[in-house]
Amino acid sequence: MSNKVKQFICTSFNMKHNEVKSASLSFSFAFVLMVGYYMLRPYRDALASDWSDAEVSFLWTLNFFISTGIVALYGVAVSRMKFSKLVPGVYAFFAITFVIFYVVAQGAQDAVLVAKAYYLWISVFALFNTSVFWSFMSDTFNKDQAGRLFAMIAMGASIGASVGPLLQSILASQIGVANLLPIAAVLYFLPLPIIGVLSRLKVTELDNAELQTAAASRHIGGNPLAGFKDFFANPYLIGIGVFLILYTGVGSFVYLEQKNLLAPFDVDTRAVIYGYRDTVLNMTTFILGFFVTGRLVARAGMPVALPLVPIIVIAGMLILAFSPILIVAVGLHVVSKAGNYGLTRPAREMLFTQVSREERFKAKPVIDIVAYRGGDVINGWFFTGLTQGLNLGLGAVAAVGAGIAALWAFVGYRLGKTYGRSAAASSNEK
Repeated sequence: MSNKVKQFICTSFNMKHNEVKSASLSFSFAFVLMVGYYMLRPYRDALASDWSDAEVSFLWTLNFFISTGIVALYGVAVSRMKFSKLVPGVYAFFAITFVIFYVVAQGAQDAVLVAKAYYLWISVFALFNTSVFWSFMSDTFNKDQAGRLFAMIAMGASIGASVGPLLQSILASQIGVANLLPIAAVLYFLPLPIIGVLSRLKVTELDNAELQTAAASRHIGGNPLAGFKDFFANPYLIGIGVFLILYTGVGSFVYLEQKNLLAPFDVDTRAVIYGYRDTVLNMTTFILGFFVTGRLVARAGMPVALPLVPIIVIAGMLILAFSPILIVAVGLHVVSKAGNYGLTRPAREMLFTQVSREERFKAKPVIDIVAYRGGDVINGWFFTGLTQGLNLGLGAVAAVGAGIAALWAFVGYRLGKTYGRSAAASSNEK
């Protein structure tokens, strides 16, 4: 990389010269992960319109229990595996499962069962994929670096998430959706050498050896289920969990409203609509990451960055309440998800720079996966109760969603204030 290019990158992203290589590799890491995931996601979402709200809520309930079990197994791995093998081992595991799933699906006779199994496994993978990535990022960069670089790294995810659906649209028509699984598996082996290089750069160029309490070649140790205990014992972590559950409430309402509005279309048409939706969504996320996130967090602080998107969603939900039509629901999905990926998610990941390393690798998956999927279960059945129990229309349901978004904004503001006090105390100690 030439000095002029490096200087341009440093100026554009408020980056130091010794951080360019690590940030660029992290950007590439995020890009590959999202390309693979978004090649598989549009078809997963398209399948849901064939099922009732209750069926989807039941699948989300199964997903919660499966995800909880996997998080428990992950806790065992964190305690017993060498750290240098932990993160690459996770991505290699999922890549292998994609190949196994592909082989099993070829001989299956029950198409509905295969579709629901696909929906479940991709949903399980989705959160584990990003949770482990951001755990690794928060263990690689210090607090100051995270505040400046996470938005740029998230842009790599946004670009990958824009490329993925386009590849899905092109390849699915040529080779079929099922044949995308082995391609995704290959993609998930690509980041393994990047993880090794970043682990070295953390100690050398980034000078962040103090972030880890043991050498990278050792395991983290401790109780395998400590993540669950730490989560319930720490009000700060509980706050992050509540913030995430409220986000899932908004996301679940918008997701299920889209599902119902798309029911009249066939699966292929839905997949195309979702593909275009995701492309626009992730291009918007990229723009936010490039022009807004890093500067907003640095200048306005976390008490503004965390509740900003929820406040915008309140307005969107109220518009949907008065105009419950497909274009409004899709538009609200784009706004809420782009805001989350481009602003709220990077800001939320910064919150984990204020916790211990064991909490980062054990309690964080509890929040990112168990709390997230638990939120899906609660909000999915809540939505089902409103639509199939009380027979409320989509407009009335959207008004309820606006109330959830208001709570989301309040919790975000409180978390931002807590983070600010904790970061200030850490600076004073130094």
